[in-house]
Amino acid sequence: MNFSKVKLVVSDMDGTLLNPKSEVSQRFFNQFNELKKRNIHFVAASGRQYQSILEKLDTIKDDISIIAENGGMMKYDDKEHILLKLNSENIKKSVEILRLINGAYIVLCGRKSAYIETSNPDFVSKFNKYYSEYKIVEDLTKVIDDDFLKIAVYHFECSEKNIFPYLTALKNDMQIIVSGQNWLDISHANANKGYALRILQEKLGVTKEETMVFGDYNNDLQMLKLAYFSYAMENAHSEVKKTARFQTKSNSEEGVEFILEQLITS
Repeated sequence: MNFSKVKLVVSDMDGTLLNPKSEVSQRFFNQFNELKKRNIHFVAASGRQYQSILEKLDTIKDDISIIAENGGMMKYDDKEHILLKLNSENIKKSVEILRLINGAYIVLCGRKSAYIETSNPDFVSKFNKYYSEYKIVEDLTKVIDDDFLKIAVYHFECSEKNIFPYLTALKNDMQIIVSGQNWLDISHANANKGYALRILQEKLGVTKEETMVFGDYNNDLQMLKLAYFSYAMENAHSEVKKTARFQTKSNSEEGVEFILEQLITS
């Protein structure tokens, strides 16, 4: 395959660049240095909070762009370029509905911190993998000193089956995306990874034909459509496999690195 036109590489984190232990491989960091030599810009695009992405990519954070909170925030050239906020009315409406869903754990995602109103140790142990800055509060609807980018919801069994069907009343005002086996995200109507990526492509002067994207879940669909070199992981959701032009190995087999190796040696 001819990768000579590629100028921009974009990767999701969980289920994609991160292995099942939630780690970034040393192989990727070595490859990143080669991408940099070739003036290929790298973007981490995730539903994770900004601080959590930084934690995973700390050694290269000054040389990459970050799309966080499923497009609610983007940082490029050390500047914030997107901050799509939920208003207090939509937050209140969402939280009140979510509290009625059995087994739903709610995370209010702010620019400065994430907020939860449970101390359930099983949930907190899962939650800690994705959020490095958080506070436990009594009432999510009373938190005011932050800019709120997203509401993330966790279910121990399946978010698509056990949360998504109950959110019909929210669909007209907000974006609702199943972002993982256990996670669902409620965001500003315009907030998605594709929205943020399109802005970044325009800023960099990069076309669809010059863009490579890797993803595994439904919150990656919009950005996959913005790349000619769109890759679904072997472990990806069926909708992602339908949308992507190509497929690579699973995240447990370093599927991103497998394609990047071909890119930097082509």
